[in-house]
Amino acid sequence: MTFQQFVLILKARWKVILTIFSVVVSLALILSLVLPRQYTAAASVLVDVKSTDPIYGAMMQAQLLPGYMATQVDIITSDRVAQRVVRMLGFDKSPDAIAQWKDEGEGKGSVVSFFADLLQKNLDVKPSRESSVITIGFKGVDPKFSAAVANAFARAYIDTNLELKVEPAKEFANWFGDRAKQLRDNLEAAQSRLSAYQREKGIVATDDRLDVENARYAELSSQLTAIQAQRADSSSRQRQATGRMDTSPDVLNSPIIQSLRADVARQEAKLKEMAGQLGQNHPQYQRTQAELDALKSKLDAEMRQVASSVGTSNVVNLQREIDLRAALEAQKKKVLELRAQRDEASVLVKDVETAQRAYDLVGQRLSQTSLESQTQQTNIVVLTPAEPPIKHSSPKLLLNVVVAVFLGMLLGIGVALLQEMRNPRIRSGEGLAETLGMPVLAVLESAALPRTKRHVGFRTTASA
Repeated sequence: MTFQQFVLILKARWKVILTIFSVVVSLALILSLVLPRQYTAAASVLVDVKSTDPIYGAMMQAQLLPGYMATQVDIITSDRVAQRVVRMLGFDKSPDAIAQWKDEGEGKGSVVSFFADLLQKNLDVKPSRESSVITIGFKGVDPKFSAAVANAFARAYIDTNLELKVEPAKEFANWFGDRAKQLRDNLEAAQSRLSAYQREKGIVATDDRLDVENARYAELSSQLTAIQAQRADSSSRQRQATGRMDTSPDVLNSPIIQSLRADVARQEAKLKEMAGQLGQNHPQYQRTQAELDALKSKLDAEMRQVASSVGTSNVVNLQREIDLRAALEAQKKKVLELRAQRDEASVLVKDVETAQRAYDLVGQRLSQTSLESQTQQTNIVVLTPAEPPIKHSSPKLLLNVVVAVFLGMLLGIGVALLQEMRNPRIRSGEGLAETLGMPVLAVLESAALPRTKRHVGFRTTASA
């Protein structure tokens, strides 16, 4: 279809197009004048997404999410907020509202749900693209009622937002409270076990007692080492004194024995001299011989006594070694017991510290959640409250007429084209040539025909 054919169709069917156009425009005009006027009141709220948490002092994580503003819009349009608005406006207690619910809703569901659905149908929530402002609009036949509902939605949204933040905090606070009681019982039980163990073992300062006993153990160990060396020395001296007393250092170094040996040597020299001068039968010689024998006997007795004293010293050292060894074993056992007590006490102390740390952490969380559950602050404020509008928002007469003109023209042209498709006509030479597939040789103008019977005649010749 060419543009010329399209224009010819419009000229031929202008009555249909004009009729449909007139009907559509008239209908739009009548409806715009007959329909009741609707008034739209809008309240704007500011959502401060950059505010910090009053409890923790940091920015709330939920506000950093990309869909935070979309979530706020969903909250405003939710049933929970709408039902709160119904209660705030008192629809659930109004006899007229209850009668309307029974009449229109047939008593199904609840009054709150019924009017919440009605309010949501006329609610329009628009978030700003480049700011944190959300506009809450409501459309109704009464401007004051529209403003009241818009403000009620803003107030209900703020209260609901606060509840959504406080209710989880209350649940967490209750849970942390129960947990804190359990952990406090665990802490008290751990402290009781530690105190009972300290009383049973008489422990005041485990580390100090262990240090003292370790020092005693080290001292006894050093004494045992020293006495073992002394016993080895005394044992060697005893063997020497028992075998050959004359070579024993103890015997040789004894001042008495040295003195007696000097006396024996002098007496032997004197006796030898007297033997040459007086002879062995001389009374003086015999008396000197008797004195010499007495000195030798005394020397021998003194040597045996020195050797015996060396043996006694060895026995004393051996007994001291045995006593020190027994004392060392007893001290070792005591030190091991103290270490076991310290380890057991350390375990009990760690149990107390662990219980205390867990109780402190839960107590801190309990304090935070308790404060959060009692907060009345929110990051949402009413920026501009709704006022009763002066001008109605719908129906818009001019806009409806413009739209009706556009739609009427489209609908009229569409109907004309549809009729042309169902009942096609030849309205030009180009159409005839296209239909027959033959060239048009001549066209008779319709202006030469009588006005009473006006039609177009064609004369065509088929090509050889």
